Amino acid sequence: MTYENRNYAFAETFVEELARSGLRHVCICPGSRSTPAAIAFARHTGIKKWHHLDERSASFFALGIAKSLGEPVAVLSTSGTAGANFHPAVIEARYSNVPLIAITADRPPELWEWGTPQTMDQTSLFGNHAKWSVAMPPPESTPALVRYVRALAARVYATAAESPAGPVHVNIPFRDPLSPQQVPADQQLLIGEASLGVDSDIPYTRVVSGSVAPDPVAVQRIAGELGRVERGVIVCGPQLPASLAPSIVALAERLGYPVLADPLSQVRAGSHSLSNAIDTYDLFLRDESLTQGLAPEAVIRFGAWPTNRPLMSFLKSHRSARHIQIGVSGWIDPAHLNTDVIRADPALVCEALLADLPQPDHDSQWLQRWQALRDATRTAIHTQLPGMGELFEGKLFAELGALLPEGAALFAGNSMPVRDMDTYFPVTPKAVRIESNRGVNGIDGVVSTALGFGATWPGRLVLVIGDVSFYHDMNGLLAAQRYGMDATIIIINNDGGAIFSFLPQHNYPEHFEELFGTPHGLTFKPAADLYGLPYTKADSWDAFQAAVTASFATNGTSIIEVPGDRDRNLALHREVSESVLASVREQTAHATRG
Repeated sequence: MTYENRNYAFAETFVEELARSGLRHVCICPGSRSTPAAIAFARHTGIKKWHHLDERSASFFALGIAKSLGEPVAVLSTSGTAGANFHPAVIEARYSNVPLIAITADRPPELWEWGTPQTMDQTSLFGNHAKWSVAMPPPESTPALVRYVRALAARVYATAAESPAGPVHVNIPFRDPLSPQQVPADQQLLIGEASLGVDSDIPYTRVVSGSVAPDPVAVQRIAGELGRVERGVIVCGPQLPASLAPSIVALAERLGYPVLADPLSQVRAGSHSLSNAIDTYDLFLRDESLTQGLAPEAVIRFGAWPTNRPLMSFLKSHRSARHIQIGVSGWIDPAHLNTDVIRADPALVCEALLADLPQPDHDSQWLQRWQALRDATRTAIHTQLPGMGELFEGKLFAELGALLPEGAALFAGNSMPVRDMDTYFPVTPKAVRIESNRGVNGIDGVVSTALGFGATWPGRLVLVIGDVSFYHDMNGLLAAQRYGMDATIIIINNDGGAIFSFLPQHNYPEHFEELFGTPHGLTFKPAADLYGLPYTKADSWDAFQAAVTASFATNGTSIIEVPGDRDRNLALHREVSESVLASVREQTAHATRG
């Protein structure tokens, strides 16, 4: 095999080893300095190429693919500020443990800090937000450098993938020529190349990573202690793999503990047992009269810290309980509650605990109390919502609970949508994957992340997003048009930042609208028209149901805009919450009298 010049020997060797290590997808942005790497990716038939005009959208799209597949995905940019546009996605990848490989082309070192256009310091471009950063040397015509490139590619892929997964940054400075022109002197590079396995599918460096097993003695001790604790809860936060849900549920059933399951924990939806899953805690934990007698003696936590405020307050109010964090993804304890941390693979911990736990011999009144509150709250919600003719934003997720097809992916935007999903999207036996960008809870890049997720997801993608977040990433729609993706995008347009109406800033009206409410006066039909996507304005529940059903029945991406009013949205949330809680109090009082 021959290469045109040292740049192409370097770039194609790097790409080839990434592919041998397992890379299957790359998002490529246009640019001159990245030409050798871009052409190397284009030539490799084993890697699917996704082309994007905008680097920020490209990086979030790559993030979405990586979230969907659970494997590293690469994104490539040219030099200068192009790569800096990857930074928000890199940050999200770091804090949501998503394996992302950010590759930036660069000008060679002799041009740095000499006033050369489109040149800046790109070493450690993402700071400590990258799990690992490597500044590669300029390509040279030496077999030793080829060996370095092959070994490095394997290390880059493995570092991004190994638990806890995260982003890796690779900076490659290319000298001229950037085009694939022949440079005979460089072609001596391939002397001895056969010994490097260039014609083999076997990676130059084969990396085997294993799961971290818990200490069996410690697990046996903890199992014995938990076996004597009747009043415990399991809290499942975001960022858990769907495959972990059956293990957590089995542990909960053995212990007789309720599972307070964030929708992003993947515990609320699926064919596993759902009897212990509590999905309405956002409402009933707000009422102290309902939570009397629910003080836990043990709290077992999986996944990221929950962002639900009533649940956070509940955990903080029971500091005397034993708090056990299980997992390998960082030190998850912002309230400083942990009494025990088991830094091991959660599935292996569940398996070990189940093996050591005694068979339950306690009564089930503790679990039944939680289940009764859940069921009473569900009944109140199901009684309250059907009669609401207004377009209440929370009801939208209850409607989707019934409308979503088997195997769908539900992606929620941050701020209001993800909170309403937590409160009103019900437990369901459907195999629905529920996702959001909850690493740092940003509203940017959500359209691109969701579309990237849907690009490799076998079922229907449904994105529910607020108007400001949609505005942030409208250019992400180009991917939907370019790749003919099947997606339903539901925009809740209440003309501004509705989440701030629920915060203390709302009590200071003098500057509220200008600084926080931020009305924009936009509707989004022109955006749909720009990208040639079908658009529906759903101003009633009948219109919403019809639009969603029609979207699911057709190929391509459609946009459904649901109008709303921020002040009315605040009032409806309060009215529904108060009505539901009043009903729950009445039901529980009646049950007590009975």
